[in-house]
Amino acid sequence: MTATGLATTPRTAVCLLDALPVEEGRGALLPDGTPVALFRLRDGSVHALGNHDPYTGAPVMCHGIVGDRDGRRTVASPLGKQVFDLLTGVCLDDDRAALPVHTVRVEDGVIQVSWDGNTHETQAG
Repeated sequence: MTATGLATTPRTAVCLLDALPVEEGRGALLPDGTPVALFRLRDGSVHALGNHDPYTGAPVMCHGIVGDRDGRRTVASPLGKQVFDLLTGVCLDDDRAALPVHTVRVEDGVIQVSWDGNTHETQAG
């Protein structure tokens, strides 16, 4: 099963799918030290975004509130409550800010996340 992303990017196993609670986030570090926030949704999809809140720089997005806005699955920062699209990483409250989005693949019950540098990030300013 492929949750999100492409099969050709370098990736690393970060955790078992069953270890990631549904509709909650967890943090992980990629081999290059990049912190990511992982989210597993009720529909079975898994998403990985940068874990640093672009407004504060704090590594807290894995503690964000999973939700929905206008049919888009989202995560809200636990600090400033800014809402980010789980597919694009774009802040729905301020499109000048975005979280990096990592491709995700679930294979044999293991969540694999890309770490090829093909992510985007925009600091709030």
